[in-house]
Amino acid sequence: MGRKFSREFKREAVALVLKEGQPVKRVADNLGIWHTTLTAWVKLEQERENAAGPSETELLRTRMKELERENKRLKMERDILKKAAAYFAKEDEENSDG
Repeated sequence: MGRKFSREFKREAVALVLKEGQPVKRVADNLGIWHTTLTAWVKLEQERENAAGPSETELLRTRMKELERENKRLKMERDILKKAAAYFAKEDEENSDG
């Protein structure tokens, strides 16, 4: 009969592999478990993450693209307003000189 491991134990073991980048074999050896068992836990977690939707990195990339588009639009608007302000300032000078 196999040993039972708590969710917390599994979560921490998987985090050592996925978040800290430690090799599965080393983590498994340090924790006294089979590396095949840890590999299965890691795969399950990766499948859960993929099923949960886009990763944080993908969300950040999407948000960055949105902000870049908005920044470009705002710069164009600013440039148009500068030109308009310069035009009206010049027009006012011409009208006040006359």
